[in-house]
Amino acid sequence: MGRSKGKRCNTRDLFSKPFRKHGAPLAATYLTNFRIGDYVDIKVDSAIHKGMPHKFYVGKTGKVFDISRNSVGVVINKVVGNRKIAKKIHIRREHVFKSRCQEEFKERVRRITRAKMEAKAKGEKVKIPLKRQPKGPAEAHFVDAKISELVEPPPYEFIV
Repeated sequence: MGRSKGKRCNTRDLFSKPFRKHGAPLAATYLTNFRIGDYVDIKVDSAIHKGMPHKFYVGKTGKVFDISRNSVGVVINKVVGNRKIAKKIHIRREHVFKSRCQEEFKERVRRITRAKMEAKAKGEKVKIPLKRQPKGPAEAHFVDAKISELVEPPPYEFIV
């Protein structure tokens, strides 16, 4: 007998819920507002079988292109051979969560805009770097070898 290759094969761990997190989804799942253009992460809730995406899309991030009463349309780039294909799929809202992939970018844009407005009000040029800078090496310092101490494990005690 051959090996099964169904839609949900090899999903024993992928679709399983964490310890003590079983059961129906919370109300906040249904109260989340999505807008067209939002980035969303796909994470399957195995308690809801309707509108469940294929296992390939679990963990992927996409952009919302359509919103209906119970589902969200998401565009996801799928690598097929040597090209990327934009796949449009509709997923129920229980399996979709807002992505945090743009938080750092949006915060940086806010900070730069604030700095530009302050500099314009003062009539100066912007002093902070507008582009991201690499962290660079640690500062040079001297190590005092006389203050070193020997680190040993505690002695073994046999207890009966």
